[in-house]
Amino acid sequence: MTQRNARFKIGDIVRHRIYPFRGVVFDVDPAFANTEEWLQSIPADIRPHRDQPFYHLLAENTETTYVAYVSEQNLLPDASGRPCRHPMIRDLFDGPEHGAYRLKAGRAN
Repeated sequence: MTQRNARFKIGDIVRHRIYPFRGVVFDVDPAFANTEEWLQSIPADIRPHRDQPFYHLLAENTETTYVAYVSEQNLLPDASGRPCRHPMIRDLFDGPEHGAYRLKAGRAN
């Protein structure tokens, strides 16, 4: 399995390439680190490959906030300029500034 460097970093605001949600990266796995059941639950035609970074997001859509696990191939930078409203953001991050949040002092992922 070949691993790549992560395109996004902790605090980046990203959006999903297919589904209408966005979020803040709070952790990164260099390759798939979830269950086989989770991976197989994704339709085969859009199922991501394992050998890429996967991101833990404090995610939001128009209706709710939640935690999401998303492959790099399905993320794009969010250029909306809007802050995210997930309630856990204020516990972990300061900002946003220049399109990203900054991890609070003393916080490590």
